Amino acid sequence: MIKDVVVKLSLDPAADPAASYAMSLAGAFGAHLAGIALAYEPDVMPDPSGPGARRFLRLREESQQAAGAAAARFEKDAGAAGVAAAARVMTTTLSGAYNLFGRIARRFDLAVVAQDNPDKATSDALAAEGALFESGRPLVVVPYIHKAGLKLDRAMACWDGSRPAARAVADAMPLLARANNVDLVMVEGDRAKSDEMPGADMAEHLARHGLKVAIERILRGDLQVKDALLNYAADSGADLIVMGGYGHSRMREFVLGGVTRGMLESMTVPTLMSH
Repeated sequence: MIKDVVVKLSLDPAADPAASYAMSLAGAFGAHLAGIALAYEPDVMPDPSGPGARRFLRLREESQQAAGAAAARFEKDAGAAGVAAAARVMTTTLSGAYNLFGRIARRFDLAVVAQDNPDKATSDALAAEGALFESGRPLVVVPYIHKAGLKLDRAMACWDGSRPAARAVADAMPLLARANNVDLVMVEGDRAKSDEMPGADMAEHLARHGLKVAIERILRGDLQVKDALLNYAADSGADLIVMGGYGHSRMREFVLGGVTRGMLESMTVPTLMSH
């Protein structure tokens, strides 16, 4: 069940794809939606008597104002959409967004964050990674170019038999159960020599939950795994990708796996990730 959703709000007044998508999702599930607007201050505080102090105070005030405006826009838009919602402004450093949003997301069924826009200075990637590795909850990352609401004509579940993949499929069940079609997609480096159908057990498990499942095997050839997955998503018209989020711990922080990082950077479809 999805009854409590949190979304990281964009401070950009022009567009907030994560908030729009989260409102649509919350409306579909009758869930409450919390919006978190982060106001930023520098990681290193300047000397109060130094020349940088005035600039620091000005930048902090501007960030607080932008976060307050984002929270107000969110609550107004949610009210117009008939979604029960509340917004909160929180102050952190840019690097602190990782731990802060990760801790916040622990108290919700699902977190929603926008993909970083490469043309703008945003902190969405840090918040997304924090939610993925620190919350223990599923995360939906919304492409920065995305404009539509929740759509579930075809969902694409990426399967490699791993723990993160199993966790992602389980966490995505409320969404997969509403999908008209579910493709269980496996990427293979070479043409399989066995007659055994990989993923058959998981497909059978999903079918027992009433899902209409098709097993799809992709031969990636010279492509990277993330490119093979994105090509399939585009060709099949997938509305949602479900995949495990991979990473390893280093000095108390998680380092993203190659496929996970590639998908976060290149995704064109809303993607649910779990670790």
